[in-house]
Amino acid sequence: MADEKILDRIEALVQEEHELLHREESDATDTDALAGDRRRLDQVSVELDRCWDRLRQRRARRSAGQDPDDARARDAGTVENYRQ
Repeated sequence: MADEKILDRIEALVQEEHELLHREESDATDTDALAGDRRRLDQVSVELDRCWDRLRQRRARRSAGQDPDDARARDAGTVENYRQ
C-alpha cells in the first residue's frame, strides 16, 4: 500500500473518529447507541494506530535505502502493546 493510500485511510478514520465523538455527546442518554459508538471508536483508534505504524515502517525503510513496499501491517495486539 502506497503512502498516499495510507494517508487517505488515516484521514478517513480521523473524520470518522470526530463524527463518533460528536455523536457520542448526543447519544449520552441512549445506552445502546453510546455503547455502539464507544465500541466503534475503540476499533477506529486501533486501526489508526496500525495505519500510522505502517506509514512509519515505510518511511524508515525508505530512509534506510530499503524497499518501503516490504513494510507489512502488524496485528492490533502488536501495535497496541508498543511502549511510548
